Amino acid sequence: MKKISIGIVGFGEYSESYLDLWLNHPLVERVVGAEMIPERRAHIVKHYGIKMYESYDQLLECEPDIECIGIFTPRHMHGPMVIKTLNMGKHVFSAVPMGITEDEIYEILDIVKKTRLTYMMAETCYYFPCAVWCRKKYKEGAFGKFVYGESQYYHDVMDMVAAFASQGDKWKRTAGIPPMYYSTHSMSMLFSAVDDYPVDVTCFGYVDTEGDDIYGEGKNDWDNPYSNETAILRMSGGGIARINEFRRCGNVRPTSYITGLYGDKGAYEGSGNQHLFSRNDYYNNKEFTSETVSDQINSYNFIRDKEKDSVVNRGAGRTDYRYMMGYSEIQDTDRLPQSFIDIEKVAHVNSALGHNGSHAFLVDDFVRSVITGKLPPVDPWMAATYTLAGIYAHKSAMMGGVTLKLPLIGKAPEDWEKIDFDDIKY
Repeated sequence: MKKISIGIVGFGEYSESYLDLWLNHPLVERVVGAEMIPERRAHIVKHYGIKMYESYDQLLECEPDIECIGIFTPRHMHGPMVIKTLNMGKHVFSAVPMGITEDEIYEILDIVKKTRLTYMMAETCYYFPCAVWCRKKYKEGAFGKFVYGESQYYHDVMDMVAAFASQGDKWKRTAGIPPMYYSTHSMSMLFSAVDDYPVDVTCFGYVDTEGDDIYGEGKNDWDNPYSNETAILRMSGGGIARINEFRRCGNVRPTSYITGLYGDKGAYEGSGNQHLFSRNDYYNNKEFTSETVSDQINSYNFIRDKEKDSVVNRGAGRTDYRYMMGYSEIQDTDRLPQSFIDIEKVAHVNSALGHNGSHAFLVDDFVRSVITGKLPPVDPWMAATYTLAGIYAHKSAMMGGVTLKLPLIGKAPEDWEKIDFDDIKY
């Protein structure tokens, strides 16, 4: 079977957590990288032994045969780099967001539609256990019709300083990026669970008062005064969504989660490591029921022993960062290569299964998409919907919370199938 090669651009902590997965995927034959910071380059060469270049441009010049590029640069740089890479005829795996302007997003969609190249936004939260669980149950009809839902991404800006390290002394200029420009985590969890999209948005921002010159007019590249933003969105089916993007908050991990998803028949509520599902069958002359589903969703070092057909879920009660490491019972680990099930044995960093095990599914779905020519689960049109909703939400906040109509992105072409996990068996 065909194998792919990939060049990884940018090596912060997030990017490195993927590297063991790229190197251990059975259908990836070559991995190279590019990183501007010398210390990071030296670290990657020492621990992983891959060829490293000093810049994205140098990698492209020296490795013309590399067919895929993974973009892990600062979030405001993604759009132009994705466009350049696609125009070179290469497939793209990119950290979120898709871009930060409408023009960037529409241009990416145009190129992808014309070329049928794979563009995959690495949206971790689509694969989060709470989203997978809600998506499965909603599809089964357990919720009834969607009424209201809320999700959020809580991550204090001072805990993300390393993400802006490549900007040097000017890191605050980019750290003050509008929170809603990075809202795809929150949007994807909720919107994918109910298979719907927003049509209207209103948003309000919290004017930052910390005084460390990150937020405020003239202090960042967007003159953004808000460290926290809250959006209310009306969905096409009539339901209402609340999205929080906070960069000044005392919340601890998990950073991204669905707080609640309410249908007219059933409701999911999540808090830390506690997950509850309630069902109202009053209209069918049945009783109201409630059950704890935490064991299906929590994902601390979940391991499936295929030979014994059993699972081990060590430390499921933890709510710190390690709560986000490993697979959960609700995730379909049987479709992954065995090397990803065993990755903890060979990984250089303990975050290879970070973000609730989503990294493994992201890497495998990208590889499958490139090899088969089919769309990944989060296709470009879904990525555009999640991203543009955040751009318009910030626009609303800057206008005092006015309600704005959202552009209708539509769906992928009908003749472009999504990947089928029966296409490739490991």
